[in-house]
Amino acid sequence: TLRAAALSSLLLTGCVQRHMVSEIDKNGGGTASFKVTLSQVVTESMEEIAAMDEEQDMDLEAMTTEVEEIQRKLAGLGNVNLRAIDELAEVDEHVTSLQTQEQDLLAASGDLQKAIGELDQITTERFGEVFHQIREHFRVTFRRLFGGGRADILLEDASNLLESGIEIVARPPGKEQRTISLLSGGERTLTATALLFAVFQAKPSPFAILDEVDAALDEANVRRLLGLVREFTDRCQFLIITHAKSTMEAADLLYGVTMEEPGVSRIVGVRLEDALQVSGAQS
Repeated sequence: TLRAAALSSLLLTGCVQRHMVSEIDKNGGGTASFKVTLSQVVTESMEEIAAMDEEQDMDLEAMTTEVEEIQRKLAGLGNVNLRAIDELAEVDEHVTSLQTQEQDLLAASGDLQKAIGELDQITTERFGEVFHQIREHFRVTFRRLFGGGRADILLEDASNLLESGIEIVARPPGKEQRTISLLSGGERTLTATALLFAVFQAKPSPFAILDEVDAALDEANVRRLLGLVREFTDRCQFLIITHAKSTMEAADLLYGVTMEEPGVSRIVGVRLEDALQVSGAQS
């Protein structure tokens, strides 16, 4: 080819010039008899051409390998998404919105935790105050219902008032101190009633229901219980479900269920004060 011919010509010229310079150097820069054979020049030129071709072949192979690798990477990228920049902007906007929401949630969570901490502190303080009041009232009420003895309510974990359990211990007159679960039925009733009225003294309730609270009590204990109930009628209204005559006699208004005909029930209400006035007038 023309490229190969030109390259060969240049190489031949270069070889001749090198031999001339070499001979001049040998003769100290003077005139030298320059003898070089054509075969020697051609041989050197061909060696240089072969070396250049080998180097070019190696470079071409490396470049081919690199091009193939780049083509594989391009193929792995898939089709070109022309909306990629717009989609990136949309995603960035969405991410910014989510980050803003996250910051708002974290701030709200911090405010809630702070509010919960404040509420826990206030609740703990108030519970401690009310618990102390109930404890003192319970001791007094227990002695009144039992005619003596001693009782107390204790916190199982005084360091954690809001989650602590409460243990009730009592010692009726003439008996050893024990937990409420080890008391008899009547003793448990009076102890629970004493605690109920202790709570009413600390935090009065406008309405209370006592269901068969006197069922396990003897007559003397029923009288004590009714006396305590009567003291609280100025601040609380009591609805007592009972079969005891003493409790019925102490009521202001009595409701009963009667069955005049088989299978037909009827509720009858009587105000005892009015009934006594009518009975006195008739007598």
